[in-house]
Amino acid sequence: MKKKLYMLAIGLILTGIGQVFAQQDIKAREILDKTLAVFQQSKGVSLTFGGSQEGTLMLQGTSFYLDCGGVKSWFDGKTQWSYVEENEEVTISTPTPEELQSVNPYAILTSYRQHYNYQYNGVKNQGGKSNYEILLTPRTSGNHEISSVVLHISTAYHPADISVKQSNGEQQKFIIRSYKTVQGLTAASFRFDAKKYPNAEIIDMR
Repeated sequence: MKKKLYMLAIGLILTGIGQVFAQQDIKAREILDKTLAVFQQSKGVSLTFGGSQEGTLMLQGTSFYLDCGGVKSWFDGKTQWSYVEENEEVTISTPTPEELQSVNPYAILTSYRQHYNYQYNGVKNQGGKSNYEILLTPRTSGNHEISSVVLHISTAYHPADISVKQSNGEQQKFIIRSYKTVQGLTAASFRFDAKKYPNAEIIDMR
């Protein structure tokens, strides 16, 4: 669950009554749309994060590479490889769109209009920097692992940090320590290379 939550964060990269709240929702949508556009226009993104968990993440389009908590994951847009260092096992799968919602920040960001209510809470000063604050809540009723997400986005439209509140009351916070565009990423950057892990046991779930 925590590994899923962290991804809801590098990405995440994710109501009102009356005219004031309506304006806030419009502002939230503008900020989220610009954040998505900045990501889409980049050739690739590399970031590190801390807080409740620490790790690194590379993104390009719908592809990603994640190294967090002793697990390395690659996704090339179709196939996902998850390598657990402790037992040297790699699981290969073809995730469904629903599964990608829990692990792929790009998928969450592009679907926030369909799945989340979003509210603009103003500009917050954090460590001498001004960030936009946006509240996300699940749009549909029912059983949800996540009850709310508070997302802070820099004025350059990069994610700054995210706080995730679970339905059971637990909270996780993830702080983006570095966020930069990178060049030279290839398809191989997002695929498991068996030659580098000769002792890995392959578990193919496709």
